[in-house]
Amino acid sequence: MWLIDQLAEQHIRAAQEKGELSNLPGEGAPLELDDDSQVPAELRSGYRLLKNSGYLPPELEMRREALEIGDLLRNLDPEDQRYAEHSKRLLVLELKLRQAGMSTAFLQGYYGDAIRHRLLKEE
Repeated sequence: MWLIDQLAEQHIRAAQEKGELSNLPGEGAPLELDDDSQVPAELRSGYRLLKNSGYLPPELEMRREALEIGDLLRNLDPEDQRYAEHSKRLLVLELKLRQAGMSTAFLQGYYGDAIRHRLLKEE
């Protein structure tokens, strides 16, 4: 064990003995760990650093935007002109995500049903 590790362990034990680590918010609750198993090991720490500073890789930013547009479409009337505009944007995002090798299964709920309904209506 490195000297820095030993010093850190000493400080942690001292804080535990003083009770400084008791009754903290979230104590006893399960940890919410990100699933980064699909990220190459050499990129995980960099991605985590970027995520914690509020930056997302382009693919994840597109995924976030697609989810937001999907939520917006759920609240819009399909006859509204904005619905068509947002639907087109969502379709473009879906194609870009597929090109990046990402799954778009998360978009197949309400949005997929609305598109199928609209296509059947036009026939």
